[in-house]
Amino acid sequence: MLTKMEFSIEFYITAQGKCPPREFLDQLKKTDPDDFAAVMAGLDKLRNRNYHRPPLSKPVGEDLFELRHVGKLNTRMLYFFRKGQQIIILHGIRNKAMAISDEDLKIAIQRKRDLIGRKPSHLEKDSS
Repeated sequence: MLTKMEFSIEFYITAQGKCPPREFLDQLKKTDPDDFAAVMAGLDKLRNRNYHRPPLSKPVGEDLFELRHVGKLNTRMLYFFRKGQQIIILHGIRNKAMAISDEDLKIAIQRKRDLIGRKPSHLEKDSS
């Protein structure tokens, strides 16, 4: 019998205690509840490793991946995998472009490096 490999979804928190990915999602919920619901459904699907591939997820370089929801604006959540079946959400993006900007990639890379250099307590678990 095969069992599903479940992953936990956690959010990056700065050393100052802010959670930029959660703030992004909170704003998205206010401005576009339908896209928010679609992104949250996508994050929930990522818990199952069978969804760790296109069209829901794809690599974007530097061991980072994107969860993308296409709508009037493209909404992306950049993340990476960490030991212990963890998916760490680093950065949220919303724009019309089909590509991720270098600036947004740099933000995600910097946050990943910051987190790896700190203790694992700087994460917020997804409670949904």
